[in-house]
This record gives sequence, C-alpha cells and structure tokens, in this order.
Amino acid sequence: MKEKFLKEQQRKLLIGSIDRRQFISSAVAAGVVLPTAMTMATQALAAPSRGGHMKVALRHGSTTDTLDPATFENGWSNAVGYMIRNHLTEVGPDGQLRGELAESYETSDGQTWIFHLRKGVEFHNGKSLTPEDVIASMQHHMGEESQSAAKGLLTAVTSISKEGSNSVKMVLKSANADFPFIVSDYHLAICPETDGKINPSDGIGTGYMTLDRFDPGVVGTGTRYANWWKSEGYFDSGEILSIIDPTARNTAVMNGDVHVIDGVPTNTVALMSKNPKLNIQQVTGTLHYTFPMRLNVEPFDNYDLRMALKLAIKRQELVDKILFGYGGLGNDHPISTANRFHASELPQREFDPEGAAKHYKKSGHSGTIQLSASDAAFAGAVDAAQLIANSAKECGIDIEVVREPKDGYWSNVWNLKGWSACYWGGRPTEDWMFSAAYTNDTEWNDTAWKGTDSSKRFNEIVIAARAELDDAKRREMYVECQTLINDDGGTICPMFANYINAMDKSVSFPDQTAANWNLDGGKMMERWWFS
Repeated sequence: MKEKFLKEQQRKLLIGSIDRRQFISSAVAAGVVLPTAMTMATQALAAPSRGGHMKVALRHGSTTDTLDPATFENGWSNAVGYMIRNHLTEVGPDGQLRGELAESYETSDGQTWIFHLRKGVEFHNGKSLTPEDVIASMQHHMGEESQSAAKGLLTAVTSISKEGSNSVKMVLKSANADFPFIVSDYHLAICPETDGKINPSDGIGTGYMTLDRFDPGVVGTGTRYANWWKSEGYFDSGEILSIIDPTARNTAVMNGDVHVIDGVPTNTVALMSKNPKLNIQQVTGTLHYTFPMRLNVEPFDNYDLRMALKLAIKRQELVDKILFGYGGLGNDHPISTANRFHASELPQREFDPEGAAKHYKKSGHSGTIQLSASDAAFAGAVDAAQLIANSAKECGIDIEVVREPKDGYWSNVWNLKGWSACYWGGRPTEDWMFSAAYTNDTEWNDTAWKGTDSSKRFNEIVIAARAELDDAKRREMYVECQTLINDDGGTICPMFANYINAMDKSVSFPDQTAANWNLDGGKMMERWWFS
C-alpha cells in the first residue's frame, strides 16, 4: 500500500497535481525519511527530454480505415485515434482508471453518473471543450440508426444531458459500477460539435497531436499541438505506419527506419533480442487469439459441431508452436487471469479426440469445414489454423484452411464468414468485454451468439451483474457467464498472448506501462520520449 501510494504521489508531482513541497510532505507522512523523500522528488521531476520525430510501425491497418471512431476495428486506427483525440476517462500506466477530459466523476447509486469536465481544454480548431461536445460525441454512437461498433456499450444510457455549466449527466437503465471504464473505450472519442452534431471524419480532437496526414492503412502523421493541455507529451511530431508483414516490420526497426514496432513474431524474439540496438518489451495483459464460429452460418448453428471443434484442438501445441511459450492457455472464453473475476475453477478444456468424434457424429455433419485465416489477424494465424486442421483430422474432421488476403481482412472476412481467425485486445472489466463482443446488442458479436437458451441466460446475467455491488455475488455471476460461453458459445479461444514489441534503445518510457492495449494502452505517442 505504501509503495502504491508513493508511486501515485510521484505521478501527481510529474503531471503538476501537487508541487514538490506537497510531495515531500506526503512522503514523510508515509514514513519516508526526509533526505530520501527529497531524492524521490528530484527523480520524479527529472523531466524526459523534449523533441524528435517518433516513428511507429504497427501490424494492423486497412485501406477501409476511417477517422470516424465509430468504425475503428484494429490497432492502427486506434493508435491514430489516440494520437489526435481524448476520452472522458483513460486507463493509466498503473492499470487504474483515471479521469481524462473528465477531471472527476461521481455517482450516488451507480445509475446516474456525473462527469465534471476539465477547464482550459482546447480542440485543434481553437474551440474550447464544452458539455455539448461530449453529448454530441456520445450520441454519435447511440440510437436505432447508429452503426457504431460501440453502440452496444451505450444502449444502457437512457438520457444524457448538461449538468450545471461544465458537467455532463448520464442516466442508465440500471446501475453499472463499471460505467466509468466504458467511457474510456477507444470508440468514444470526444469531437467538437456544431449544431448538435459532430463531424467525425475531420480528424479534429483535443489530443496531443494535430493530424497532418491520414492515408488509410498506410500512415497517419501528426504534429504536437501548441495548446496541448496535458503536461505529458514529448515528441515534436509522430508517424504511425501500417506494416502488416512481420518480416518487413522487423526489418524496419532493425534498419532504423522506425523506432518502435509491435507484434514481434514469437519465433524471432530470440534473434531480435541479440540485436545491440534494440530493446524487447513484453507485457502480459488481456490479449487473446480466437477463432469465432458464427451461429448464423451453417454448420456452426449446431451445438455438437461447435463442441466437436472445441475438443479437436491441441491448445498447448498452439501456445508452444505459435506463441513459442510467450503466452498461456485459453479456455474458450475471453476473460484472462489478469481480470478480476477470472473463472479459475472452470476445468481447462483439453484435446479429446474421442469426445470430438462423438460430438461430430452426433452433429450429423459430413464434408469439409472451411476456416478462413490471415496473418492480418495475428502473427502465425495461418499456421495456427493449419495446426487446428491437423489435430481435427485425428478426430475424423476435415478442415480446409482458406488463406485470406491481409488487406481488407477485417471488413471482408471477420464478422462475416462462418469461421475465421481473430484477435481481441481484451477489456479491463468483465462487463466491458462481454458488452463489446458477446451481448445481443453489440455490432461486434462476431460469433452471432444469439437465440440459444444459454445466450439468453448469459444476457440476463450480464445485466444483473452490472448492478450487483456484492463482489462475491458478482463473481458467481461472471463465472457463470464464462461457463456459458465456454460451453455453448461460438468462440474458440485457445491462447492468450503476451504483447511483444521491439524498439530502438533511444526510446524511453515510464517504469509502468498500461496493458489494456498494447504500447502503453495505445498512448505511446503522448507518454514516451527519446532519451
């Protein structure tokens, strides 16, 4: 507790929430001797150097990407969005939720939330942040006609209105203790409003950099905004490139063409680690690789066929050969061991050829089953699909691996074809993860898991768990949710993967980096610096 308190005080000192004297006083009160407290203050105030042009190459990106945050569907568009825009709240480097454009937030019952906005925040067009901007930005994702990927996250909001002169009130259908986490979602960026509407394609935000260039699926560039409102932010300019091919991405950082890459293939980590110019960063979080089966596409509407495929997978083989050990086993649900209510008591599903054959026979299916894959989903996705096909063959199941083009994969294959490869960065809370990809009302229910008795029960529990304030009861509910997905759902989740990045040794970052998304929660542009 003491260490956590001191780190938080150092963070407040660094961002200017408290001054040097207040930090020293708080440290001494916590039991730190005066000379040590003074040294800690000096270290905390040793500001990172300013300047330079940061170049980051990411493993995602598509020519169909847009600047509308409602359409964001991959890590490249997310990173560009974080560079130019902000949200009401954010996950900090320590993994804790904190206010961003909302200086603070409060509730008395978990159903009505008040977000108090920061003063002095300015959009790139010179307009000051107002409650009207927040209201219009949220409404962009709401309503019957909305096609936003975040629509499901806000269906619980019954009203949103201005409260006082500089606050926003959101009323929910029922209590949700995790709602402040929801409004940190990367889709829910705050944009300037005009006549009650936002123009999400203009690239204007309150973010660290103004947008200079946006070439979908290729590159996004920005320049530090002169009136940037945070104390963090050290680069003069930045560039986020999409380099989907892992070999090309590795070569780019080794040659010094870029400073940082994500998605280092696990089979190259050892080699990259030997490069004297590079550092390798590994972060364990909620990243998981899935193979969603859509229940609205035959033959995946058949429970026994889904179960046969789940039992026909050698999960440890995938962890060993695809992740090279840089990750852990998945259990056909999206909640990782890093989550608060992970169902550790749920038996780990293992390769069971006899069980798979039994369920496959019961399904009545015969013939080939197609599995679409591309390394656009994750490094090694095609190889993973082939391993699945190999193990399924031992169970009498014939799988044809369809190698899909990398470009356009997320718009032409995922969420459309019956069975495909996918990745999920995960979410900080169980409710958020379920609401993003498994409830009836989300556009990203990539398994189309609807209509079964188990899915109906699941949706009922998710709603009830949001309002439950007793942690023990809430845990029971979320364990049942994971059990229902594991059994009846269309998700095959064989493995959780570490985030693995490579960077030039000139790149520095805080001792702690956020793990809600890769590269410090996607905020490397505003949080990192050149040493």
